[in-house]
Amino acid sequence: MSSKKPTSSTADLSLPKVSVVMPVINEERHLPAAVAQILDQDYPGALEVVIAVGPSTDRTAQVAATLAERDTRVRVVNNPTGATPAGLNAAISVSSGEVVVRVDGHAMIPRDYVGTAVRILHQTGADNVGGIMAAEGTTNFECAVARAMTSRFGVGGAAFHVGGQAGPALTVYLGCFQRAALDRVGGFDERMVRAQDWELNLRIRASGGVVWFTPELQVTYRPRGSLRALARQYHDYGRWRREVANRHPSTLSLRYLAAPIAVVVMTLGLLTTGIAWLLGSRWAWLGLLPAAAYLVGDLLASVVAAGKAPRARVLQAAWLPLVFPAMHIPWGLGFLRGPR
Repeated sequence: MSSKKPTSSTADLSLPKVSVVMPVINEERHLPAAVAQILDQDYPGALEVVIAVGPSTDRTAQVAATLAERDTRVRVVNNPTGATPAGLNAAISVSSGEVVVRVDGHAMIPRDYVGTAVRILHQTGADNVGGIMAAEGTTNFECAVARAMTSRFGVGGAAFHVGGQAGPALTVYLGCFQRAALDRVGGFDERMVRAQDWELNLRIRASGGVVWFTPELQVTYRPRGSLRALARQYHDYGRWRREVANRHPSTLSLRYLAAPIAVVVMTLGLLTTGIAWLLGSRWAWLGLLPAAAYLVGDLLASVVAAGKAPRARVLQAAWLPLVFPAMHIPWGLGFLRGPR
């Protein structure tokens, strides 16, 4: 990163100041590049970066401190719990921008990201704008997960995963917020270990605000690197989506119930088959139909997802039939279990 270069004397004061907030933990590897991308934005207004550092087992705290020493636009705050919503609130509380942009420690935002977000906030009058979670892998497994995350079979029809037309949305990836909106709804709910963005956007919409999706904003996302890590991630997603449903039952839809229903139906089917087989029933095989139907859907979706990318490598495509169940089944189990 280059030497210190304060921008207060050169920034266009007619534009809103932007505060980029980053909750980080164990991000020693990615943090310098992520911050460099932010500081290199082509936005002509004032910009600051506030990094909320959680308890890390690597050198994240030292790296963050070094970044702050090198550029006066970077600040560091402590996040003792390490929880994402607590880190976000801690960073927001010491920031001063009229616009608050959330960026994760391993996210790589394009150079026009902040400028585009500010423009769209102004044009639409929205309280929060966001775009596409552009999953990109570096290994065969990660590439397979990236393809699954852009498949309607994999994640449903959320625009921030699969793309779509600009317009009002239930939620968006990361988010670029009007500070007034965050103040109005009280910021992130620190009890929401996961799904805190979904829950916050729900409160923004309930307060009369607009959450706006635009395909003009894209952020590169690195998927989990193993089946175990992927399954754990989606299990947590399911658990905390259940918490949102507990608080706001009206938000439930077939899209969110599909995975837990599938888990229940397949489990009952397998149990029925086992019992019927023990009893010597000739119809025991009927209980296998739900699992068989899912398997067929899984294989068909894998073929379609593999064909989306030109010259798809065989090793990437081979992971897909395992990736989809590693997303769906843990999500469904997590939803059934709930956060407690």
